Amino acid sequence: MTIPDLSDTQLRDALACAHIPSLMVSLVHLTGDLALIRGDIRPQHGFMLGPDCGISEAHQQHIRDLAFDTIRAFQSRHGQLADLGEDAIVEMCEFIIAAPLEGPYGELLQRELVIGGTETFAHDSFAGIPHEARASFRVLVVGAGMSGLLAAKRLKDEGIDFVVIDKNAGVGGTWLENTYPGCRVDSANHMYSYSFEPYDWPQHFSDNHVLLAYFERFADKYGLREHLVLDTEVSSAAFDEGTGTWRLETENFRGEAVKFEGNAVIMATGQLNRPRLPDISGRDSFSGIAFHSARWAHAQDLTGRRIGVIGTGASAFQFVPEISKVAGDVTVFQRTPPWILPTPEYHDSIPEGKHWLLNHLPFYGKWYRFWVFHSAGEGLLDSVRRDPDWHNARSISAKNEEVTQILEAFVREQLAGRPDLINACIPAYPLGAKRGLRDNGAWLQSLCRDNVQLVTSKIEAIHERGVRTRNGQNFEFDVLIYGTGFKASDFFFPMQVYGRGGKTLEAHWQGDPRAYLGIAIPDFPNLFVLYGPNTNIVINASITFFSECEVRYVMGCIRLLLAEGRSVMDCKKDVHDAYNEWIDRGNEQMAWGTPGVSTWYKNAAGRVTQNWPYSMLEFWQQTKSPNAADYQLS
Repeated sequence: MTIPDLSDTQLRDALACAHIPSLMVSLVHLTGDLALIRGDIRPQHGFMLGPDCGISEAHQQHIRDLAFDTIRAFQSRHGQLADLGEDAIVEMCEFIIAAPLEGPYGELLQRELVIGGTETFAHDSFAGIPHEARASFRVLVVGAGMSGLLAAKRLKDEGIDFVVIDKNAGVGGTWLENTYPGCRVDSANHMYSYSFEPYDWPQHFSDNHVLLAYFERFADKYGLREHLVLDTEVSSAAFDEGTGTWRLETENFRGEAVKFEGNAVIMATGQLNRPRLPDISGRDSFSGIAFHSARWAHAQDLTGRRIGVIGTGASAFQFVPEISKVAGDVTVFQRTPPWILPTPEYHDSIPEGKHWLLNHLPFYGKWYRFWVFHSAGEGLLDSVRRDPDWHNARSISAKNEEVTQILEAFVREQLAGRPDLINACIPAYPLGAKRGLRDNGAWLQSLCRDNVQLVTSKIEAIHERGVRTRNGQNFEFDVLIYGTGFKASDFFFPMQVYGRGGKTLEAHWQGDPRAYLGIAIPDFPNLFVLYGPNTNIVINASITFFSECEVRYVMGCIRLLLAEGRSVMDCKKDVHDAYNEWIDRGNEQMAWGTPGVSTWYKNAAGRVTQNWPYSMLEFWQQTKSPNAADYQLS
């Protein structure tokens, strides 16, 4: 094993960037000496401890010095990596997460580490299925974003015939469509990537251009482009009971109608892809420039303009700090403030030294991703779970209150000297009831700019020249930008989906979308949904984790059909209903189930239709492989 050489100065600079717990377990691979992790220098686990997990600066420097000597010794003797047994790996896992590695959760974490083990999301082998049977089973994938490309890769691996249809001119989904200034991922990049396709990310939270390039490379690397049908929008999907197949009606960019037929449909359209404009009186009367953040009008020069921004969600958090640098003035209309998750490294590039460690120090990259996976995996889940014996209007448990106070202190520190903004930027609802947003200070400091005004009075109407609020104020603008989110509950909008008996999915759901595991829907056989109802995450894990679980499950369903010599599988209604009762019970115990808090997580009746209320372990276990007893096979 060779570790590329660096000068002493370069190596010390690289080690200065190291995540210390990951560095410590990496040294065990070089030495085989578990005493390195059995001493007094141990990471802690807790909110706001920072990436070095409570290890003192003196101890950090001691580990860096030890690492320098260990790496130099390994290089000089042209060393071989230590042959570590399973017990050693378990001990190393428990060290880095600062907790026992117990039961099924231990299995998940060890799978995620992937040191000589089974891939985290490996599905049952198709080896026993004849190639002819695989090639004759055609899957229609709708959507070429993160989930659709993943499904395509897995289908291709197993020799299943498939086509991927997308309304856009390229792959990437949300990272192709959202191009507003400041657009970036809000999950740590080492988690927001396929488990089997790591990348040397330039930033901790990379921007849309980097994310789009990642998915474009993925499509090229795995030969997926030959299966793509782009610039083609699906208008309807209908199940034919006579043939047991699905038919898609589409229209391409030339206005031509094109039909597709297949044995199954994988809906990979996502939840956040159709912009939602607010229902405000007079919205269409505005005579200036108006657009939604997800359809950014790049041809419009915002320099010196008077800009009104409606909404303070995730997109506005990112683009307002950017446009306020060039605009004449910016007026932000806020309905309710979000809780802010302090993220000092949100805009930071990953230092060159850390790139070297990730790419060249044996196993450092795997351990670092493992630590990010665990830290972000269950994250603040316990802090957003309701304690029935806790009585406080603003929080739902002692832990929820503890984290709330930390977040409130961050806002007060950032806005010192601006009591008007402090009062407007601290929510009155429990942490987790609405989506929390990351900030390294950019959002809050932008609100302090002389050319930025935050308005909390409700909008009464939009008129030809601007906005009128309920307190009688009139605002005139050159540009209106809507940062008002998406039609999250309108799955597959505006597509019509027809199941058994020609019944539409819209009529089946009646505004209350539900699915078994978020994937399967009774009376809609062989229709599999990725990022479906109740698979959105608020606090724990990343959406790529859920997509990999879902695609693994769908591949298991296809394998089940082929192995059994069946053509159709339809989820049983009683299984589906019991599962959704369990989901509802879980959501009632979470912060986002708090009555009276308006959020896109809920439908018009107040039911949480979007969110997953349990641990990532439970979803991983449930989606390992399908249970044939849950379905009617024919």
